[in-house]
Amino acid sequence: MYLDDSFAAQVLQQAKDETHGWKMMIGGQWVESRSGKRMPSVNPAYDEVIAEVPAGNGEDIELAVQAGQAAFPAWSKLHVDERARHCRQFANALRAQAREFGMLDAIDSGNPFLSMVEDAKKGAALHDFFAGLGMEMKGQTIPTPGGGLDYTRPQPFGVIGRIIPFNHPISFAAGKIAPALVAGNTVILKSADQTPLSALWMGKLAQEYFPPGVVNIVTGDGPTCGGALVAHKEVRRIAFTGSVETGRAITRAAGIKSISLELGGKNPLIIYPDVDIEKAAFAAVAGMNFTVSQGQSCGSNSRVFVHSAIKDRFLEAVLGRTRKIVIGLPELEATQMGPVVTRRHYERVMGYIEAGRNEGARLVCGGGHAPGEALQKGCFVDLTIFDQVRHGMKIEREEIFGPVMSVLSWDDEATMLQEVNDSDYGLCANIWTKDISTALRLADAVQAGYVWINGHGGKRFRGAPFGGFKDSGIGREHSIEELMSYAQIKNINIAY
Repeated sequence: MYLDDSFAAQVLQQAKDETHGWKMMIGGQWVESRSGKRMPSVNPAYDEVIAEVPAGNGEDIELAVQAGQAAFPAWSKLHVDERARHCRQFANALRAQAREFGMLDAIDSGNPFLSMVEDAKKGAALHDFFAGLGMEMKGQTIPTPGGGLDYTRPQPFGVIGRIIPFNHPISFAAGKIAPALVAGNTVILKSADQTPLSALWMGKLAQEYFPPGVVNIVTGDGPTCGGALVAHKEVRRIAFTGSVETGRAITRAAGIKSISLELGGKNPLIIYPDVDIEKAAFAAVAGMNFTVSQGQSCGSNSRVFVHSAIKDRFLEAVLGRTRKIVIGLPELEATQMGPVVTRRHYERVMGYIEAGRNEGARLVCGGGHAPGEALQKGCFVDLTIFDQVRHGMKIEREEIFGPVMSVLSWDDEATMLQEVNDSDYGLCANIWTKDISTALRLADAVQAGYVWINGHGGKRFRGAPFGGFKDSGIGREHSIEELMSYAQIKNINIAY
């Protein structure tokens, strides 16, 4: 086990010490929940509790809001270059500890260690990116009849509520607060129930590189802690990444507020018969995020629509690649795929696999617990691929959020496109063809907010707006649009 003299054990102890026993960060101080209640964080590789964190509630949210309000006037009046300087210093510090944060996420989330090191760097990079965009927060002048001056100014909201999911803990904890801070807001970050540790440890860096109250970090369950944050009348801007069900609950509870939601996906990968089959197979495997988060990604291409003329050869190429993926304990550098995040989620994914079998899909890979004696205690789902999946099957319609790929074959383009778009989701799509006219025509026709042509869902680019259609969300991230979403537009009219 990792609980010995290993690097993982050292990181876990260091993080516990530097958070004063896993306390929350509110107003620049380490605080216990007002109720004194705590909740466990479980390492899914061993299905063992590794820490207990505060179970925050409405009283804790009230303290965090007060801290954010107290810090807001001075923070918002800083020149954007000065706010950017704080963000860059924070990013440099996070980058310097990327291996430590990566290891903490590995043992708290189950994601592979080296992937989580890269996640920490991605979170830091978003601070650099938005710091560089800060001066683009500009208003405009508007012509007025008869003279005078009319102009607009973007102004921050105040205290922002930012709620993150479990699949990329430190990347989301760090990166998703960046645009709100650069825009001049203060932030209350609510970590995922399942993976709270790296967000709390990040509080040490927030304490060092931001004024007290600018960044506040709370833990607690979604309905109690997250619900209080969403409903608080002084938090006028809410940003959430997670499930559609929780997104709906947030829209009901928030009232009249500015809300952005980055929700689920059941993303198609469409493959025409003219492609290089090996390259398309690489994209299908990479885009499923097997080796980043065990398929626990809203961007995974979990529905593969491949032309029947090449389906068998494509599937053979995919299996050749997936057989090489090393499933193992997430703290080991050799591991490429770890366990899913909790025992409950493990049972959920297994339920979908059973549904696929029952509905007549052909299981060609995986379908059970991952093999290996060292993995038997943990929540390891074997990498699973279904062939002969039909449109309308449960595994084809519902977001599984696990290492399960469904392969559908097609012959008629119109029917295929209808099935692709017949989904409540519309986050991403992937199109593979050598014909540029076909690619552009399908890119326009597919109902998705982010489309790759001859690429894959594991590759996104800062500056390119990311977000979905339909139930996949509201708003765009990683772009100037996200930065501007953290400001209110004020119009000022002057008569001569």
